[in-house]
Amino acid sequence: MVSIVELEKKLNNEKIESMYLFWGEEKYILDNCVKKIIKLFGETVKGINYIQIDESNVQEIISDIETPAFGFDKKLIIAKNTSLFKREGRKKNIEIEKLKEKIETYINDNIEELKESVVLIFIEEEADKGKLLDLIDKNGITCKFDEQKPIELQKRLKAICDMYKVNIDISTLQYFIECCGTNMQILINEIRKLIEYVGSGETIQKEDIDKLSIRQIESIIFDLTDNLGQKNVSKALEVLHNLIYTKEPIQKILITLYNHFKKLYIVKICVKYNKDIVSSLNLKPNQTFLVNKYKNQSRLFTEENLEIIINELIDLDYKYKIGLIDIDIGLEAILCAYV
Repeated sequence: MVSIVELEKKLNNEKIESMYLFWGEEKYILDNCVKKIIKLFGETVKGINYIQIDESNVQEIISDIETPAFGFDKKLIIAKNTSLFKREGRKKNIEIEKLKEKIETYINDNIEELKESVVLIFIEEEADKGKLLDLIDKNGITCKFDEQKPIELQKRLKAICDMYKVNIDISTLQYFIECCGTNMQILINEIRKLIEYVGSGETIQKEDIDKLSIRQIESIIFDLTDNLGQKNVSKALEVLHNLIYTKEPIQKILITLYNHFKKLYIVKICVKYNKDIVSSLNLKPNQTFLVNKYKNQSRLFTEENLEIIINELIDLDYKYKIGLIDIDIGLEAILCAYV
């Protein structure tokens, strides 16, 4: 299995293999790599030398491989979400298992011919270890597209800024990621907006991010909670009203607030009993930068404070569902009661 960086280097060197297996959560980079392979492959004519396969027609994959690409040297086949790489539970899909074995045998028996005539790309949500994965790894390339860690995101965003001759320092990039999240597609859209705003030769500042970027709700909730912890209730209410004004669903605000205070409580307990925060919060590798933010913010509240707020949010959810209280008023009441 190769890393994302290794795969990108191979593609930048304009070298493509006969078989690929891609899976993982980082869809933006995955899609870009697939587009790069298609570009390197050259002219495609759908149904002739370009075939698309999914779970509904995956049984035809060997037939599609064997059918000549009339007028072309090679055929490009993209098989997406085929279920061929899922780990089966107790009730195995017999047809899929038989197809897996058939494909494995076919690849083993025809590997040299495949290398000459086909570029086969499997794209899956998940891919568990198995004979078919090992076979592709041995004769082609397998790559898991994990969500990028902050330092990797910073490198990619810095490279984009450099391309447009726009300056941005590391601390501003960190702030940008904290505000906008770790989704690569969202970050690309937001950084391009900032690049266009400041212009070539200029520098992106934190003020520009505050002015132009669409912040993720989790980042805004951090602001709200900071203000509440510092007993600045009027500012906390202002943040809440701004969220509602931007048409963020009120139920989503309630759930996000509840989850946030629950995490602060867990962090409080972890610090008290010297437990690992990353595993306790079930943070992904690209979210570990949040640990210090949660720890710092948890210091603004006592365990009792957090227990009260969490229970009040649960109680509000119940009363709202049975029609006893308006959820907007209920949230405001909870914030105002914290003095």
